Amino acid sequence: MSRFWQHFISNGAGPVQEPDPSGPDPREREALDAYSSVVVRVAELLRPAVVNLRSGRGRREGSGSGILFTPDGFLLTNHHVVRGSERVRVRLGDGREVDGRVVGNDPWSDLAVVQADGGGFPHATLGDSAKLRVGQLVVAIGSPFGFESTVTAGVVSALGRTLRSITGHLVDNVIQTDAALNPGNSGGPLVDSRGHVIGINTAIIAPAQGICFAIGIDTAVWVATRLMRDGRVRRSRLGLGGQTVPIDTRRRRFHAVPQSSGVLVLEVMPDGPAARADLQKGDLIVAFDNEPVTGVDDLHRALTAERAGRIVPLTILRRTEKLTLTPTPEEA
Repeated sequence: MSRFWQHFISNGAGPVQEPDPSGPDPREREALDAYSSVVVRVAELLRPAVVNLRSGRGRREGSGSGILFTPDGFLLTNHHVVRGSERVRVRLGDGREVDGRVVGNDPWSDLAVVQADGGGFPHATLGDSAKLRVGQLVVAIGSPFGFESTVTAGVVSALGRTLRSITGHLVDNVIQTDAALNPGNSGGPLVDSRGHVIGINTAIIAPAQGICFAIGIDTAVWVATRLMRDGRVRRSRLGLGGQTVPIDTRRRRFHAVPQSSGVLVLEVMPDGPAARADLQKGDLIVAFDNEPVTGVDDLHRALTAERAGRIVPLTILRRTEKLTLTPTPEEA
C-alpha cells in the first residue's frame, strides 16, 4: 500500500505529508533488509553444497552444476550435463577438484545422479515441491558460463508446466520461475526461503526474459532413488503430456471423485497407448488402475515397468461424462 493511500485511509483526503528526504522510509528499509537477509542466509547455507561439473573433452567438453545431497558424495544434476560420460570432474565450493562417477541417467526426466570420490561433503536438505505456491520466493545457485556459485533470486511464476527437454522428452510437473538462469546453471538447485532444495534447474527459453524452469524435487527424489538402486529408471508409458489441476467441487461431487485434483491431458502422442485407447486432449485423468490420481507425480509413480504390456483401467472426466478407458502401457 502506498504512503498516499495509507495517509488517505488514516486522515481523509487532506494534504499528504512528504517523507524526510534525508533518508529512506524506515518501513522500506526494513522490507529490503528482510528480503536481503533471506537471500544471504540461503546463499551462505547452500553454496558449499553446490558443485561445478565438467564432462567430455575438447569440442565435446560440457559443464553444468549439481547439488550434493548426501555426505558420501551423491549429487543431483541434469542428464544433458553428463550425457555420454562415465566419469566427470567435480569442482567443490571450497575450490577442490575430485573425480566423479556417473551412477545413472534418466533422459525422460533429464535427471542424473553422480557420486563424487571422497566423503564428509557438505550437503543440502531436500524439500517438498508439492507444497510450493505461486509467488513464493526462490533462489537459484549455479555456475552460469563458468562463474561459479552465482546466486539469483525470484519467485515461483507457475506450477505444473510441461516442458520438452533438450533430449526431446516431455517432462511434466515442471516449476516455472523468473530467477535468472543461464547456460551452466543446468543441474543446480532451486531453493526455498528455508534453504531447502525444491527443484533442479533445467532450462530457459532463449529469446525470452525471466522464463526459466526447474524439475520439482519430488520427481527428482523418485528418479534418484531408482538410479542409485538400479542405475536406470524402468517405467512404462502412456504417451501423453499433462499437468496437475484442481477439480471443481460440483464436478467432484457429481462424479463421486474423492480427491480435489487430477491430471489434465495437454498432449496425446500419435499412435501411443493413450491415443489407441481414445484418450483426448482436454480429458481429466482421476484414476489409474482403480487408484486415485491427484497429480502428475502420482501417474509417474504408477507407471512402473510391471504394468507394461497389460491392460490397465484409466478413469477420466470428459465434459459431462465419467469414462473408463483401457490402455495398454508400453515399456519406456
